[in-house]
Amino acid sequence: MPAPTNGIIPLTEAEVPLRIGPPTREELAVHYPAKFTWIQLKTFVNSGDLGLLKRDRKLQERYDEWAVGITSQHGSMVNYLTKHRLRWGEPDTLSLLTSSLDLSRSYELSACRSSPGSTDEANVDPPPYFCWETPARFISIIQNDWPYSVPPEVEHTLIWTKVPIYHSDLVDNSIKPRIDQDGLWGFTGNDSPPPSPSLLPSYLPALADWGITKDKMVLSANPTKEEAVLIERAGREVHRYVKNRWPESDWETAWFVNPPRLQSVPGLAHIHVFARRKT
Repeated sequence: MPAPTNGIIPLTEAEVPLRIGPPTREELAVHYPAKFTWIQLKTFVNSGDLGLLKRDRKLQERYDEWAVGITSQHGSMVNYLTKHRLRWGEPDTLSLLTSSLDLSRSYELSACRSSPGSTDEANVDPPPYFCWETPARFISIIQNDWPYSVPPEVEHTLIWTKVPIYHSDLVDNSIKPRIDQDGLWGFTGNDSPPPSPSLLPSYLPALADWGITKDKMVLSANPTKEEAVLIERAGREVHRYVKNRWPESDWETAWFVNPPRLQSVPGLAHIHVFARRKT
């Protein structure tokens, strides 16, 4: 029997049989234990190559098998998401991996911002791009049914939206090629600066299962001061949304928007958020 941790006796594989479809929290803990620590996750996000963020390889195989059946049943993954999994403007009630975020507060805020001066949200037009003021009916926030290999204290949330995240009003043409390759990312609620990419060499061994080495990374040159300002502007609305939804007094987060080359569902705009409650 495994040794107790903090007085809790860990479950065994015999006690948690493998199912098909999205995993439970117990399955993740027993069969797909986290490969990355919180500091490693933040370092990978800040490395400049979001391709370092991975799902457990065995869990990825399980997902791939599940996706074949889902695509056959619904015609496409986009159809499955838009017509079944995503509940636009409503709380996520389908996930096996629940969040500890105070959702009542979040949806009170959502209701307040959805239709200023109007009682009929259905008549509110969507903004040109994703922002905190986006009406709730254009957004679906769910726990990732197939999370990356994050530690158990970290929640992997997805913010799906019917409006664009990348938009010409936010992404200057001069940095568009960089954003198309690198994506966007940021951090909220941190008591210290995000980990420097210089730490990456010491954390790359955690990616050995995926065969990732420094020479295989896809990286842009360091931005100029002017480019850094434009990159920050490109991600400011996502950053503002994350700060509002996950209060910085209680949560620290690392958020990112994958570039087109890494998007598993390119037909739907979405944001990844790794959220860790402060102790």
